[in-house]
Amino acid sequence: MTAHLSPIASALLLAFSVNAFAQQASDPPDKTIGTVTITGGRPTSLPTQIPTTIEGITGAQIERTINASDSEDALKYLPSLLVRKRYIGDYNHAVLSTRASGTGNSARSMVYADGILLSNYLGNGAGFTPRWGMVTPEEIERVDVLYGPFSAAYAGNSVGAVVDYITRMPSKFEAHAKLGYASQRFDLAGSGERDSGKQASASVGNRHGDFSWWINVNRLDSNGQPLVFATRAFSEGVTPAAGTSVVSGAIAGKNTKGQDWWLLGTTTSYHTMQDHAKVKLAYELTPTVRASYTLGWWSNDTDGSARTYLRDSAGKPVYTGNVVIGALQYNLNAASPVFAPNQNSLEHLMQGLSVKSNTRGVFDWEVAASAYDYRRDILRAPTVALPAAASGGAGRITDMDGTGWHNLNLRGTWRPFGIARGAGAQVIDFGYQQDAYRLRTLVSSTGDWLHGAAGARFSAFNGNTAMKSLFAQDTWTISPTWKTTLGLRYERWQADGGELGNVAAIVPFGATRNESYLSPKAALAYQLHPDWVLKASTGRAVRMPTVGELYQGSIDGNTVINTNSALKPEKSWTSELSAEHITYNGLLRATMFIERTRDALYSQALTSTVSTVQNVDAIHTRGLEVAWQAADLGIKGLELNSSATFTDSIIAANRGFAASVGKQQPRVPRWRATSVATYQQNDRLAYTLAARYSGVQYGQLDNSDVNGFSYLGFSKFFVVDARVRFKLDKQWSAALGIDNLNNYKYWAFHPYTQRTVVAELKFDL
Repeated sequence: MTAHLSPIASALLLAFSVNAFAQQASDPPDKTIGTVTITGGRPTSLPTQIPTTIEGITGAQIERTINASDSEDALKYLPSLLVRKRYIGDYNHAVLSTRASGTGNSARSMVYADGILLSNYLGNGAGFTPRWGMVTPEEIERVDVLYGPFSAAYAGNSVGAVVDYITRMPSKFEAHAKLGYASQRFDLAGSGERDSGKQASASVGNRHGDFSWWINVNRLDSNGQPLVFATRAFSEGVTPAAGTSVVSGAIAGKNTKGQDWWLLGTTTSYHTMQDHAKVKLAYELTPTVRASYTLGWWSNDTDGSARTYLRDSAGKPVYTGNVVIGALQYNLNAASPVFAPNQNSLEHLMQGLSVKSNTRGVFDWEVAASAYDYRRDILRAPTVALPAAASGGAGRITDMDGTGWHNLNLRGTWRPFGIARGAGAQVIDFGYQQDAYRLRTLVSSTGDWLHGAAGARFSAFNGNTAMKSLFAQDTWTISPTWKTTLGLRYERWQADGGELGNVAAIVPFGATRNESYLSPKAALAYQLHPDWVLKASTGRAVRMPTVGELYQGSIDGNTVINTNSALKPEKSWTSELSAEHITYNGLLRATMFIERTRDALYSQALTSTVSTVQNVDAIHTRGLEVAWQAADLGIKGLELNSSATFTDSIIAANRGFAASVGKQQPRVPRWRATSVATYQQNDRLAYTLAARYSGVQYGQLDNSDVNGFSYLGFSKFFVVDARVRFKLDKQWSAALGIDNLNNYKYWAFHPYTQRTVVAELKFDL
């Protein structure tokens, strides 16, 4: 690899950081042949005995160092991770990006909360993000991340990372309440506005002998900045017809390819009302067997508004018609509204039940089942233009009733030599898993898009996928200096029930598919020196096509025109080599990683007017990740943590789009870095200064979108965050923070938030 760290990344790596990992920097971790040691609170469910990269953060560290309004904020400063969160309460675009996967690949990571799957494998992309709203920041006890597909216990979606949220369960009575407020001044193009968010959360729990319970409720009222811009390319203009209205207010700009266009106004400025409620129950059936049940409910009501920049000669807003801008005529077609408001109403229900033994003896087992149900998921949008659409009119209703997934997990852990940890210790994990996903989408016409009932069918698409898996892995401490893990996963995948509908009919398509795959895993650790551990891991991951990738599309008559039920699954081999060094005051880790992916799933042009998901023949990725944490660097109470990642991810072969070969994989920047410093002045007062950097990236397979600082573009960014937290007394605490302190204006298709002030007040009993 012949690349040099950019000046910004270099400064970040050597500058400030937050102690946001599983170990306190002031208390160096106990490394034993590469085993990850988790200290404090409930243990992670990740396979920490496997000698591979795991990073994490505790709830106490989140509270001290991160301006966290949503659960995904807990991942903000972990190495090589990025969540594409556009605004507070972003419910449908907050995709997790990992080392070799961009923010368009939501199906290449796995997110769990207390063993319940939050990742949404009904599709892949911005509309199928993890259900982050099922976890609130206040209930997090810890969150850990396993990098890469190195555990046989997880499906091929783990190719990027596995995220494991562990939420609180009380050992005695406790109660908590929190109020939060955030405000940003957003100024971009023709939009200048003040956006704010209010949040309230409360929790209570107790333990009575063998029975414990926990209740958490949360409400968020958030106004986000404009996300979508109405545009017209200069080249679309024609010679004006006589009498065409001349308008003012359009703003000249450059699109992602550097071509001139007009910004005419904004749409999809979300006002979001979210409610969350969760009940958790646990009962100790015996001193070593515990049963637990989780019920989570999440509601989201969103109004997406639109606003035109255009004004006629009398100063009135213009939304439709033929208009003259800059001496050329443009058509704002009322039949396909340029300015389109929308309303989204969701109510989702999550349940999980598990029975688990914890003898720490020769044999332990677990039975776990969970289900996620779209109880209500309605999107309303007009087919008439503003201003008429403001009071109703014709439109369409998209209903996803019947959509959801369920999972079953049967696991066992056998320790032939008991709980011995030295040479000869062995841990054998094995299990059976069953997962099923169903997608149901009906789009209906309505006479009143705001309040009307669904009428005649406009379109529909349905489909199912399911997978049954067996896995086994053996972790063996060969000697005081050598440890190895060998694993194998068998998966039997099925896809069926593909249907596409239009006004006239619903057409079944695609034969039932049944396919089987084997995914081997291996890891090895060597204790080179008491302060040095070398680790190597490799694994195959088979990421199956999602229901949406297989079956979402449209039909013309009885012909399916833009979907492919015969898509191949993605097949990746991922490897990493790490060196970890315990210093006198912290930990330094360097990890080289390589990934080779065949048949990657990306949307690309099928014809000159239609794009669809197709297989990209090969993507090759290599990179280097460096993470460093330390404490008391000449200043008592100062904790530093930094990371920097270089990634070279190149499309090596693509028969469907030759112009993409040799280009950078979309949304995977070459450079990423995080760096934060926390100064704990005393038991009551802590200061944090953080920085995040991401280099140049592209949204198109051929990297033709060279202007990232534009609507639809993906830009580099450098963002500084700050936080001060202080305890007022034993029960009360407060925090004041600023995200994007330097007010950097950056893009990920949509504009990110600008400088945002955050205030919190918390009560703990």
